[in-house]
Amino acid sequence: MSPARVRPPGAAAGDAGGAARPHHGPIVVEAAGRRRLSERLAELWRYRPMVRNLVIRDLKVRYKNSVLGFFWSLASPLLMMLVFWVVFGLWMGQPGKAFHVFVLVAILPWNWFSAAVAGGIDSIVGNAALINKVYFPREVLPISIVLSELVNFALALPVLLAITWASGIAPTPHALWLAPIVAIQGVFTLGIVLLLATANVYYRDTAIIMNVVLTAWFFLTPVVYPMGNLDAMHVSIGGTDVSAMRLAYILNPMASLISSYRVALYGSNLGPPGQPDLLFLGRTAATAVAVLAVGYWAFLRHSGRFGEEV
Repeated sequence: MSPARVRPPGAAAGDAGGAARPHHGPIVVEAAGRRRLSERLAELWRYRPMVRNLVIRDLKVRYKNSVLGFFWSLASPLLMMLVFWVVFGLWMGQPGKAFHVFVLVAILPWNWFSAAVAGGIDSIVGNAALINKVYFPREVLPISIVLSELVNFALALPVLLAITWASGIAPTPHALWLAPIVAIQGVFTLGIVLLLATANVYYRDTAIIMNVVLTAWFFLTPVVYPMGNLDAMHVSIGGTDVSAMRLAYILNPMASLISSYRVALYGSNLGPPGQPDLLFLGRTAATAVAVLAVGYWAFLRHSGRFGEEV
């Protein structure tokens, strides 16, 4: 039988209000391939109240019984800045202007990405009871994880900008490039999460493997070192020497995104913040859209069997 999606009999796809509805009576099975993408997206849009409620639930659970509550999203960047200043600024004597800001500008988007991936992997399996009781578009679950981590990232941004200013790097109008950069990262992150959440339904060791992969990914991304450090290194591919920096930009979209954040908010040791390279950012956006397309295709292809597998 082809991958299928289930719908309660007599219920239109995505009833008004977007509420998940319990199954009553026999289940009507509809082949996923028979529905156009526009219909799936329209249904998902009607379920946006459910996405909002899941994001709010996730944030409440995360800060439950916490003394500072949501203020941890603001305090965390300050604590990280202190650690980076002590380790890299005082202990290791790292050269360069405001090195704590250099690292902080990269660590915040990386934390959003890694937390969304780590949480999104288990978004389907961890909600097995909900999936087997009510009907709703299954992609609501990984989307809500990515958005809840985006909220934490957004809460930390004002603190980042304040620290940047206090460190002698005045924000410029180029900081407005944050909007498209954040959007591109959101698209890329969602694509990865959809793909891994699908894989985790069938291969439960996906989460364990990704813990190791994320650690390696962190060190392959220029979070605590300048990307220019890789420029002197070359890799031989088919007899042709390719700059390790160029290879990192091609194979690692997070490296491209981190560099764009730095250009817009930090600049360089020799200059103030500026405009990211538009061609460079455009290629990263194209890669992000391609990853989302593959991830969403794989998710929709298998989502009809999630209830049986979890």
